[in-house]
Formats: sequence, C-alpha cells, structure tokens
Amino acid sequence: MQDSSRRRFLRQGALTAGLAGISTLPVFATTAPLPADERPNVIGPREGFSPQVGTLLSMMTWMRGAVLSSVRNMTMEQLDYLHDDKSNTIGSMLFHLAATERFYQIHSFDGKKWGDWSKEDNDRFGIAMELGEEARKAIKGHDLKFYLDTLKEVRDNTIAEFKKRDDQWLSSVDEKWFWGPTNNYCKWFHVCEHESNHNGQIKWIRGRLKK
Repeated sequence: MQDSSRRRFLRQGALTAGLAGISTLPVFATTAPLPADERPNVIGPREGFSPQVGTLLSMMTWMRGAVLSSVRNMTMEQLDYLHDDKSNTIGSMLFHLAATERFYQIHSFDGKKWGDWSKEDNDRFGIAMELGEEARKAIKGHDLKFYLDTLKEVRDNTIAEFKKRDDQWLSSVDEKWFWGPTNNYCKWFHVCEHESNHNGQIKWIRGRLKK
C-alpha cells in the first residue's frame, strides 16, 4: 500500500473508531423529566408541578420546616418578647414572612405593581410587611397557632397558584424590577431566602429569652 493510501486508510480508521467510541458513551436525556420524590430532604420535582416550579417549591417547603422547628411550642409571652427597642418580636417576624409571601403573590400571580395592594390586604398585612415601630406596638397578643395558621393560609394559596404555572413562567424576566432585571424564579427564591434570614434572627432572639 502506498504512503498516501495508507494515510487515508489510517485517518478513516481512526474516525470510525472515534465515532464508535462516542456511541458507547452514556446519553443523558436533558428533556426527560426527573421522577418526583416527595420526601422532605430531597430537593427536586414534585408531583403535580412543572419540574422547576416543583423544585422551587421543595426548597420553600424545606425552609418553612426549619422556621417551624425554630418556633415549636413557643408561648405567647415568648412570641411577644422584645429584646430592645430596635428589635422585632418573633411573632411579628412570623407575620412578616406571611405578609412578604402574600405581596409576592399579588405581584407575580395577579400582575400588580409593587405596592398596588387592596385595602383588605394592606389592612391585614401592611404593618407586618414594614415591621419597625408600628409593628412593635401593634403585633402582639397572638398565640403560636395564629401565626402558623396565617403562614399556612398564604402558603396554600402559593401552592395552588404554582400548579397553574409552568417553567416558562418561572424563567420569564421582569426587566423593570427595582433591583434590576429579575425572573420569577429569582423573585420566589428570594421569598425562600428571606425566610432563612429571619430564621436566623428568630433563633438569636429565642436564645436570649428568659428561662
């Protein structure tokens, strides 16, 4: 075999072998949905939701469990404890978490601008949303059940609305959001991260309660 023919033969053989090798590599189906796993410590899709919406919900559910663990069995006196005149009570922070989630619902589900809230929602959640001096005066005298029921009521609405939406909605970008272009995934992840932030404050205050 002449040199030029030998080189063509070798190149062709190498290409064929290479393609054969590629065909044996594992193929990952990027479009195939992952199976839903409802266990609380498994972050991922959930039955009845689009894949990414379900994954987001699994993160929010896990974080909510951490918050509920931090306030388990707390008395009204503990929930109303004010560490100093710059602090917030644990009760008011729980109400604040419900208020924040409610206002994100109004914005992202109902399509209203930030601050465009009904009188009913503003009367119920406005003070809790802002916290501060007004909240220190107004949010007190409620037992733990009051706060947990409020959190559950708001979360149940979020879950119902998430079921109506898909991953395209989750990834859609709001170019005019006040901290810069932001998609719905980021907005709702912020709701989750926001609970983590206040959970740390709740733990700090609980550790300073009088025995």
